Amino acid sequence: MTSIPSLLPAFDPRQVPVTGVDADLPAVPPERLTPQALRQRFQAPPRWQPEVRREPRFVDRAPVDAAVLVPLVARTGGLSVLLTERSMSLPSHPGQVAFPGGKIEPDDGDVVHAALRETREEVGLAPGFIDVLGQLPVYATGSQFLVTPVVALVREGFVLQPNAGEVAHAFEVPLAFLMNPAHHRRHRFEWAGGSREWFSMPYREPAPTAAGAPPVEHYIWGATAGMLRNLYRFLLA
Repeated sequence: MTSIPSLLPAFDPRQVPVTGVDADLPAVPPERLTPQALRQRFQAPPRWQPEVRREPRFVDRAPVDAAVLVPLVARTGGLSVLLTERSMSLPSHPGQVAFPGGKIEPDDGDVVHAALRETREEVGLAPGFIDVLGQLPVYATGSQFLVTPVVALVREGFVLQPNAGEVAHAFEVPLAFLMNPAHHRRHRFEWAGGSREWFSMPYREPAPTAAGAPPVEHYIWGATAGMLRNLYRFLLA
């Protein structure tokens, strides 16, 4: 078996050149981005293929089963995706934008239970606000996590309580923004005699968080962007 280095070299993904933007692809139509349309799509899924299933490995270890919640919050102006910025103190992927979720524990029972448990532990979102719709295909990360995305609708009225040890910040991005490939950028990074490719979907908040402060940009990339790209393909099919 080919030896796999244990770590990627330190790099800032924001500095990796953009090799393309998918503005030529159609956005998911607005009528498909409603709670009822999403329920119907998961109840009767179309024939489709995920675009991103497996990243090149950069650790040599046994795969670890994991689950994340893809929380679609039903706001007055449309659905939005609840995301987190991971704490810089975490040993794995510090500071990156992620869905709430993590490793499946032996007493979880299934991926849905794991995703709901992790979401409550990370951001304090209670299961009573969550209506699970279904799952997307397993996504294998370069760090050898086999992640099942659990897609769910979230009704308004919740109050988040982020766990400071795991989550630096929780925020929402309009689903319509993420389901428009004009915002999907492609990157390529040469390393160890090969190349790694990924999507990024930078999102700039429309208003500053404080008077005179610059707008905050959330850099969505890697596995999170890959799973969102698969959601795009599922909803467009």
